[in-house]
Amino acid sequence: MNQYLHYKKHTTSVFGLPLAVLFSCMLFLFSAVSVAQVKSAADVSEIKIGEQITFRVEVEADSTDLVVFPEGATFLPLEIIESYDIDTTKNAEKFNLIKKYGLTQFDSGAYTIPRQKIIINDKTLFTDSLKIIVNPVVIDTTKQGLYAIKPIISVDKSSSNWWKIALIILFAIALVAALLYWFVWRKKPLTEEEKIALLPPYDRAKLALKQLDEHRYLEEESYKEYYSELTLAIRRYLDEKVYDHALESTTDELISRLYLLKEGNQIDLSPETIKNLESIFKRADLVKFAKSSPDKELAKFDRKTIDEEIDHVKEVLPEPSEEEKLLNEQYKEAQERKKKRRKIIISALVVLGLLVATFVGFGFKYGFNYVKDTMLGNNSLELLEGNWVTSDYGFPPIIISTPEVLKRIESDSVSSDNAQVDYTTFNFGSLGNNLNITLNTATLKNQKPEDSINLVAVSEKAIQDLENKGATTIIVKNEKFVTPNNAEGLKTFGYAQFPIGKSESFVEGEYILLHFTTKNIIQQIIIIWQKDDEYAVDMAERIENSVELKPTAE
Repeated sequence: MNQYLHYKKHTTSVFGLPLAVLFSCMLFLFSAVSVAQVKSAADVSEIKIGEQITFRVEVEADSTDLVVFPEGATFLPLEIIESYDIDTTKNAEKFNLIKKYGLTQFDSGAYTIPRQKIIINDKTLFTDSLKIIVNPVVIDTTKQGLYAIKPIISVDKSSSNWWKIALIILFAIALVAALLYWFVWRKKPLTEEEKIALLPPYDRAKLALKQLDEHRYLEEESYKEYYSELTLAIRRYLDEKVYDHALESTTDELISRLYLLKEGNQIDLSPETIKNLESIFKRADLVKFAKSSPDKELAKFDRKTIDEEIDHVKEVLPEPSEEEKLLNEQYKEAQERKKKRRKIIISALVVLGLLVATFVGFGFKYGFNYVKDTMLGNNSLELLEGNWVTSDYGFPPIIISTPEVLKRIESDSVSSDNAQVDYTTFNFGSLGNNLNITLNTATLKNQKPEDSINLVAVSEKAIQDLENKGATTIIVKNEKFVTPNNAEGLKTFGYAQFPIGKSESFVEGEYILLHFTTKNIIQQIIIIWQKDDEYAVDMAERIENSVELKPTAE
């Protein structure tokens, strides 16, 4: 009785039950309700490689509840084949939301579907984790014959659209060439003026008189035009064959010059020819300047006289010497060379103009440095725009995309602080180049399970290794790094001066060190590039964003 009173004195009760017991019951009920809200199950627990697992999540909720199901890479190490739409069924006053996922795995082993987070309003619930066995495909060698390994064969590259680009370029070149030929190099038909200009002076003078007859100057009493054309025909002939100032000379000056040439025995013109020319020239001056109107028959007679005097002038002209003929041929050849040179200059200017216009146009669209590097060639740009390779390296596998396949570097085991370390190294480029990629996987043989690996210390050791290789003025920054598939590691980055090969020259560059650890394994990715190489900067960013750690089977 005293014990009971003592117990009652020091214990609070509700409805006759101790508070501790009541609290435990409420906690149990709350847990039962919470667990009852989310159910999960898989249709099978064992599959063969590549077969599908249907993972089902069922949530009981009100119509006003906000339910968020998992998406993305939360099912790793299993891969999502398909995320199905949510099915909804009504159960009394509640709704059952059913979400299904198609999962698979292409490596044999034992895997665990991680606990999946379900958010209902502001409450977070988790499904149970499930163990899945992935069995290899068993081959019956009694039924399936074994064959020798096939030799390596070359495989043609997949077709690309390069031929379309080549056709466009060829079409553009052909179009420019056709336009240049048509407007510059083509031998164009001669105009009437050009044909007349190519005639000898005597033929041109005769043709001018013939064209004068075709006009109706006399019928229309246009004596001024008639005598202008008449005297112009003989003056041009004299200008080219006798006196090279005949066109701009007055009548008196031209006649005086003809007498001087005759007296100097330079041309054997008869006095009668000179008098006839003087008479016609003076009559023409009266018609043109004094508005004289001669008789029509006299005008016709003057035309006949000019025709005859042109023949007389031709008869007395000396035959050109061999030297004059040679000079004439040389003059024609020089004129042809001048025309050809002019065509070449025009063609070169057109091509140069098109190239400049193309460069400026593409420069405004894509950037002048990019166009220049594309035309002249740039190793970093070729790597950036080439066919990148995504591959697994080391074990556990590191998935990474690089401009070219990383080459395996043979390395021996190293003993450090009484610990045996096996290294696996893959590399591209060298220190001081535009881009250098190194991937290391270190396995600590004597690492105890309870001993943890300090990634900060590993990063400091990597920086020390860079210094040993000649890097100076190293600026170091550290931050947490998470891969797209949620693997966490340490990112060390900054600037440094890196040596160029074995020379004493240095180049300013940037670097990124990515470190990951699992059990007794350290995984390291080193990316180093020149600071002033914009294409290397883009490549480094692309490589960093591609890094993933492939989980291994348990």
